[in-house]
Amino acid sequence: MKIEIEYEASWRNSFLDGDNNKALPKKGRKFIGSITALKKSENYITREVTHNTVMGILNRLIGEQRKLYQAREDKNYFFKELESLVSFKDDVKVKNSELVYLRNMSGNTDQNSFTGMIKTNDKMFTSDYSKEFWNVLALDIDGLLEFIVQGKELNGDIRLDPLVISDRFTEIGKFKALEEEEQVSKALVVLEQKFEGTNYKNNKDKVVPLNLYCSALYLQLERLSSEYDLNSALTKTGTITGISKRLFTKKDFMNRFTTGEKKKIFGNPYIAKSFVQGEGQVTSMLTKASGTLEILIDIKKEDAKSLKNMIENAGVSSFYLGKKGLAYVTSISTKEVKKI
Repeated sequence: MKIEIEYEASWRNSFLDGDNNKALPKKGRKFIGSITALKKSENYITREVTHNTVMGILNRLIGEQRKLYQAREDKNYFFKELESLVSFKDDVKVKNSELVYLRNMSGNTDQNSFTGMIKTNDKMFTSDYSKEFWNVLALDIDGLLEFIVQGKELNGDIRLDPLVISDRFTEIGKFKALEEEEQVSKALVVLEQKFEGTNYKNNKDKVVPLNLYCSALYLQLERLSSEYDLNSALTKTGTITGISKRLFTKKDFMNRFTTGEKKKIFGNPYIAKSFVQGEGQVTSMLTKASGTLEILIDIKKEDAKSLKNMIENAGVSSFYLGKKGLAYVTSISTKEVKKI
């Protein structure tokens, strides 16, 4: 028996982790098509037509509505004895890379955006400790190291405004990583004694300035605690909103100082960039394929006629081949054919 199927614009990528041929986890399969997830090369997943794809199509053609793994679990599964007799040939005639935008339904928020009006009168910026606290960010690298090691008095001047503070963190984030020279080593000793377990280095074993500035703010909190009431600077868990000992997260920081909620991400381009030896940076996008799928089932003619009758009675006009696209049966032959 031979079934010929034509398909157009079949998506050949997967945006979810896990396996579609296994039961869904309690919380569902994780979306890995976001900009952040695609920074990891393993999250750019390509798909081709497989035996499971073909079995899913055959089940769909006879009217089966369940997922393939669910149908297979049924003791009366129609193709139970036939799966080993099924073979196929996928003749891809056109294959394109296209830029598509994916709609994110998981409710993720934009790391660098916020909504609503900005509240500059928050106690973190109007209290008696505010100037001394935030002036840590006004220091240059040398001044910061001296402040950490020696408790240098702060003479800098930074405007007490959440946007100014946020922009300063963005600027600090662009500073070059530091070699562990004498003054840097001394600063690390102080910080590692105060904040045990905090990592201040990148994967090249260089010290990240942003990490130092973040921890320096916590160090300043400790130094000011004997002089001021700092409850308004801290959350219930004793942290600074949006600032950890080594990282700054703009969306969390601005959430305290704005009237709106965090800005949700509603979509992003599906683009993955990677470095290939000898080629340099390679940009990968969604792949769409069009062509013909030929399915052969090595069964007797009378069984083929029975299966053809089931397909015609189910009346499935079009369906997806894999992910999205348009597929439809063009011909069904009940002649006996051998498995490929």
